[in-house]
Amino acid sequence: MKKFLTLALTLTLFLVSSFSLGTSPSYAYSQSDLDRLLETRQCLECDLSGADLSDANLKGADLFYANLQGANLTGANLEGARLTSASLEGARLTSASLEGARLTSAILSDANLSDANLEGADLEDAFLIDANLRGAKLRHAFLRGASLSGAKGASLYDAIQ
Repeated sequence: MKKFLTLALTLTLFLVSSFSLGTSPSYAYSQSDLDRLLETRQCLECDLSGADLSDANLKGADLFYANLQGANLTGANLEGARLTSASLEGARLTSASLEGARLTSAILSDANLSDANLEGADLEDAFLIDANLRGAKLRHAFLRGASLSGAKGASLYDAIQ
């Protein structure tokens, strides 16, 4: 029952966040949320949509239910980070390190994960619809229940499905 409720909530958040009336998404992060993340590496349910976090050291950060839609995380260190149920729709994660990160039920639709390191990452029930996975390292990544329709360039050899 708990898993069903989590999935239902995640799907609802996905549908609400991706619904637009033909307009381009506009992202406006909260500066106080960004400051808190950079100071404490904790930002639960915060708004970081569109934030520039390129090359940021967020190793072990707790971003549970965070809104990171359209954020620039190019080259960021997110090793061991908790991104459970986070919304990373349209985020740029090129060459980011997500080794051992927890991305359970995260929304990564239309995200650019090219050349990202996802070794040992937990992507159970994650949404990777139309994501760019070219050159991404997925060795021992846990992908059970993940939605990969339209994902491009994924090599799932050595991934756990």
